[in-house]
Amino acid sequence: MSDQQPHSVDPPARPELRKSLGVLDGVAIAASSTAATTSIGIGLGVTAGVVGLHLPAIMLLAFLPVLGIAGAYSRLNKVEPNAGNGYVWVGRSLTPWLGFVVGWVSIVAVVAFLAYTTAVTGSALIQLAGDAGLHRVGGLALDPGSTAQTTAVGILVLAAVTLTAVTGVRTAARLQAWLLVFEYVVLLGFCGYGIVTGPHDFSLSWFDPFAIPSATALAQGMLLSVFCYWGFESAFTVNEEVRDPRDASRAGTTTLFTMLALFLLGSVAFQRVLSEEELVGHGAEGLAFFGDRLASQPWATLPLIALMFSAVASLQAGVIPTARGMFAMSRDRTLGPVWSKVSPRYGTPAAGTVLIGALAAVVAGLAPVIPRLADLIMATVTAVGIVVALSYALTALAAAVRFRALLRENWWEGVRAVVLPSLSAAVLLGLGGYLGWSFYTSADHFEVSADNGWFLLLTPLAMIASGFVAAAWAKWVRRSPYFRTGEGTDADAPQLLATTR
Repeated sequence: MSDQQPHSVDPPARPELRKSLGVLDGVAIAASSTAATTSIGIGLGVTAGVVGLHLPAIMLLAFLPVLGIAGAYSRLNKVEPNAGNGYVWVGRSLTPWLGFVVGWVSIVAVVAFLAYTTAVTGSALIQLAGDAGLHRVGGLALDPGSTAQTTAVGILVLAAVTLTAVTGVRTAARLQAWLLVFEYVVLLGFCGYGIVTGPHDFSLSWFDPFAIPSATALAQGMLLSVFCYWGFESAFTVNEEVRDPRDASRAGTTTLFTMLALFLLGSVAFQRVLSEEELVGHGAEGLAFFGDRLASQPWATLPLIALMFSAVASLQAGVIPTARGMFAMSRDRTLGPVWSKVSPRYGTPAAGTVLIGALAAVVAGLAPVIPRLADLIMATVTAVGIVVALSYALTALAAAVRFRALLRENWWEGVRAVVLPSLSAAVLLGLGGYLGWSFYTSADHFEVSADNGWFLLLTPLAMIASGFVAAAWAKWVRRSPYFRTGEGTDADAPQLLATTR
């Protein structure tokens, strides 16, 4: 997409990122961003509070529309690899306004995710300190459930991983690969042992979606599970830094199927070992409690260490794709020029990376408004789940529009490229709309609380509305060319797709 300045004879050179990644690097970044260990250790308890002992069913159900979304990402990436991915693709095939909103809400969602993951990281470190015998610092009793304490500790870790991300995605990918190896060895070992030795009988009803308590529980559980899968598309945000654009598609798809296997393993293991009350009641300390039920110290600490590594890796993996998305938006002058400055030493958007880390730290500093960490996680995950579903749905619709000619040229390819993404988009939009309505009708006043429906509804609506405000600024104040060049599609996608297989 052109970013030529109006009335300029010689437009400035388009900033480029250094190509240094392979498919395994992309898998490491996407898997770290998805953060299976964190999702299992914390997300399963949150989701169980909604759907009860039907975690395997909801994870399988949520996988189906996300798989359709992954197909849309893969096809769009083949014809137009771009660090902005959904922002560029939606702007080109639907409208620049929606394209900008996709880019914007992805940024806002990641910042919110970084804020709560900062607290999760701090909680894991405080729990580890407690296991080591450190329960007080000065006169302060350490509490892993305190949002204020966990956030303060987590911000220090966020600063460190942000500086690591500045040095390049190759360095970050290598670090994350080693963290992932440790996480998955521990996760597979403990979950496998839990499935074999757990005191609760296995039940096929765990896989029955019709046994979920209500339609509202189904909708909220689906969006919470979509949130758990969120992050596989991080492989596509570094698609300008891979040596072969097809590696990004392979990395994203590989990550998605790996997450499905891990989530099913984790959900069955947790339900074999823990009762529903134990699943719901331990929140951010769920994985540590799971480890304590299966082993004695010091072995019981291993799952907690894995959770800490997962949280650290996901902090870094959250900073990296967000900086790349803002880099792409800055090239189109929808955001300020600081976001597209490339470090001559590292070949990365270093200034943007530092700013993202700083912004996340500021938002994290506001987190103590919700004092209990479990409530903060619930409110954040619900809000992010809704805006992520919207972003995914719009990207899938962009793919359906762009490849619509395939319905006439090749029926089977048309189904895969148009029909399946459209169905996935309809499911996610329907779930988001229904859940929003249920939140609206569940309360008669506003309160900053994870139990207040209006708060849970207004938070994602504020994220989306701010995107349209920022888009108006970009169009009429920055006079970004994106709002001219982002329109429409040139209908060349089917031919391009055929040549890039």
